[in-house]
Amino acid sequence: MEVYVARQTIFNRSKETYGYELLFRNGMSNVFPDIDGDTATSKLLSNSFFSIGIDHIIGGKLGFINFTEDLLIKKVPLMFPKNKILVEILEDVNPTEEVISACREIAGNSYKIALDDFFYRSDLETLISLAGIIKIDLRMTSIEESKNIMEKLASYHVKFLAEKVETYEEFQQALDIGFEYFQGYFFSKPQILKGRDISPSEMNLLQIVAEANKEDIEFDELEKLVSRDVSISYKLLRYIKSAHFKRVREISSIKQAIVFLGEKETRRFISLIALANLASDKPDELIRVSIIRAKLCELIGKESSLQIDQSELFTIGLFSLIDAILDDSIEHLMDKLPLSERIKHALVDGTGALADYLSLASSYETADWQEVSRIAAKIGINEEIIPEFYRNSVVWADSLVSS
Repeated sequence: MEVYVARQTIFNRSKETYGYELLFRNGMSNVFPDIDGDTATSKLLSNSFFSIGIDHIIGGKLGFINFTEDLLIKKVPLMFPKNKILVEILEDVNPTEEVISACREIAGNSYKIALDDFFYRSDLETLISLAGIIKIDLRMTSIEESKNIMEKLASYHVKFLAEKVETYEEFQQALDIGFEYFQGYFFSKPQILKGRDISPSEMNLLQIVAEANKEDIEFDELEKLVSRDVSISYKLLRYIKSAHFKRVREISSIKQAIVFLGEKETRRFISLIALANLASDKPDELIRVSIIRAKLCELIGKESSLQIDQSELFTIGLFSLIDAILDDSIEHLMDKLPLSERIKHALVDGTGALADYLSLASSYETADWQEVSRIAAKIGINEEIIPEFYRNSVVWADSLVSS
């Protein structure tokens, strides 16, 4: 049986990706009727390392993985590369002598350890001394309470990670009191919604993205579109010269590059590069998630029993975070773009046939497995194939963002 693995980004203070927490199904009656935490984590580890390949999931970053008390006692983390995983000790793990002894050995072998959903208790002090990171849930612990915990543990060599950071205001508050790492979807929401004008250069890039996704665009128009932007031209040629493609002959012009890629792939590449330029001052993860959503929506659309335009599905995923990229309301931005009404309704109101596909993609990101199951049934897709689609989307997005 397939394990559903999603990943949630962990940022450093510069909003660069430090790692990913790997999220999996645990105890859902509609998927794993009687599964416990030990089995869920074991399946996650087995599939990630032995079947999928962990680098396809975490892309060279650290994978934060929850370990239960029993798996810690059995020293299961020692089976996996120390440069690939960070051992998260769940909040319900009892600091028994067996647990502490196992964690000493794990830490002694240079594995990084984090304490999850932390609340201070005196019996946790030995584990605190072994941990490198302490995770504090901002939905459960206020900024002031977090500050008190950090001051209380100032003598320990630990760094603090703020979980469930949902707004830029929370991110800034957590940054100000000394958190080193941040987890949550603050990066996918606009910082400012009032009093901001879109600059001419931003508007030009938006027009490029919109034009590139029109159905009636021709190769000659695509060539003009790409050629007028040196940066996009360079990245297009560099992308084709990457190991991703096996070329019959060298590419010597933008027109050849477009013909080689084909109209569909060229449109996409222009869209992705233009969006990346728009988000140059934002976390790379913002673009990465947009691309993952775009590809995932498209792949789901291919398998859906409903007749849905896959190019529209790709576009709604690609534009789903445009408000955060430009720090403007989605309503204002959609007014300025020549996109179809179906796309606009899906992005602005969350209504219409396209909206379900975007909701499924975003629900997968947050490991809302019940919602994933509900929407999959609604649009007529076997939910068991979604994990493979997600992995393929992650690999594809990572290859584009890093190219």
